[in-house]
Amino acid sequence: MPALLTQVDSLANTGDYSKIFAKVPMHLKEAFAQKGFTEEASIPGFYDGQTDVHFMSKFRKEERGIVTNKPNLDEVLKIAEKKRNEPSAKTLPELFSLKRLEAKDSEQIANIYHRVFESYPFPIHDPNYIRKTMDENFIYYGVFNGKELAAVSSAEMDKIGSNAEMTDFATKPFFRGRSLANHLLGLMETDMQERGIKTLYTIARAISAGMNITFARAGYEFAGMLANNTNISGSIESMNVWYKKLQ
Repeated sequence: MPALLTQVDSLANTGDYSKIFAKVPMHLKEAFAQKGFTEEASIPGFYDGQTDVHFMSKFRKEERGIVTNKPNLDEVLKIAEKKRNEPSAKTLPELFSLKRLEAKDSEQIANIYHRVFESYPFPIHDPNYIRKTMDENFIYYGVFNGKELAAVSSAEMDKIGSNAEMTDFATKPFFRGRSLANHLLGLMETDMQERGIKTLYTIARAISAGMNITFARAGYEFAGMLANNTNISGSIESMNVWYKKLQ
């Protein structure tokens, strides 16, 4: 900093990108603001439970910042908040099992992502990519029906910052309606707490009632919406940020 921001602008110009998105620690917020970035969401104590993070964006094309389906997204958020205090399923359905996944599961993981997501910000359809991230800072979790992987998710850890993103939730169409995401999230939270992680967060599709309800029911707080932020399921979608502090 501040040369970084000049370099980022140059890269965005070369690629003709219409939005730049950054997670910015509190002490750098003003420097980003002076370069045309605006805050879309924030999480208190994100870094090691002490320093706030600000999700800041620079819209290089005006139309990228216009959310045309905002009434629908507001309704999803309203529904999620209404269901905050409703109990979720406590036990897995019969014949289902929950476990942390390994490299030998990478083919099944990639297969689920290929079936569920037409497009995604990362190459999660590739088993080699799955195995590579397992060797880095990702932990994958799954629900099995017998030997078949029915649902999957992952936690991307920032061990130095003591935070983790609860992400990559996907359930095969045949197994939907069984609250499998709730069970995955419960296992993930227990695992992250045992690893000393202090803050959990997610960047969820704002149009997905199911995922927003899942996080609201689990006690996550809404942190803000990222306008037209992510290429997922075949189009650019707005995303909701949720967070939870672990004791």
